[in-house]
Amino acid sequence: MRSMPPSSSPRDARLRERLRARICALLSAQSRIGWLALGLLLVLLAWEVAALAVGKELVLPSPGRVLGAALALYPTRGFLLDLGATFLRGLAAFAISSALGIAAGLASGLRPNFGAILAPLLAVIRATPVLALVLIALLWFPSGFVPVFSAFLMAFPIMVTSAEEGSRAADPRLLEMAQLFRVPERESFLRLRLPSATPHLLSGAKSALGLCWKVVVAGEILSQPARAIGRGMQDSRLMLESAAVFAWAIAAIFLCGVTEGFFTFATKKVLRRGI
Repeated sequence: MRSMPPSSSPRDARLRERLRARICALLSAQSRIGWLALGLLLVLLAWEVAALAVGKELVLPSPGRVLGAALALYPTRGFLLDLGATFLRGLAAFAISSALGIAAGLASGLRPNFGAILAPLLAVIRATPVLALVLIALLWFPSGFVPVFSAFLMAFPIMVTSAEEGSRAADPRLLEMAQLFRVPERESFLRLRLPSATPHLLSGAKSALGLCWKVVVAGEILSQPARAIGRGMQDSRLMLESAAVFAWAIAAIFLCGVTEGFFTFATKKVLRRGI
């Protein structure tokens, strides 16, 4: 009489389940990459068709011309210095707006009177056009700091609103229990309010990061600092080098995409750990 095969242990079942989940995740990631590649190909195809329809390289250069300009521009030392300068400005604007915006937003959420005092300032900043902020900043600051100041002002309200909403996201019943058991306010903030506010803060920070890059480059175009992607775009435009303008713009888009991708990856890590 043949013996029955031993039943698999719970540990083996868990291992098989993990392996199946990893395979599904890998297949899903490969499928997503394939769709992204298809989307990029369609964009390039539409670009090529539009360039052929326009028929003027000065107005709309073809993808091939832009690629040639990019290959000639990107390896140069001057481009790398410009890229690094823009990166530092964007990083500085994001850091300042995040730090001050989170502090002001949490204070507004915990102290409504402070939020009422801050509301008119936020309304004025939101209503002011970006170009107006840049032009005003040109009267006050050196050209290298104008993009940082302008990007900070545009991103600051986003961080304030996100932090304010996050400070109110904690479960009121848990807060009431903490107050009933006389939990110190610092412990209540760190254990209850901050974990509940984290998703709001990360979502607002991602939006602020993308906005910072756009405003920084726009500010560089107007303020013309010594080293900047925006200055390179403006100089190429004045020289009627349309392909080079597109190459500079693609560099700015790449910089924004890489930083946002890294931020999204770090955000997922933070949320998985439940901070």
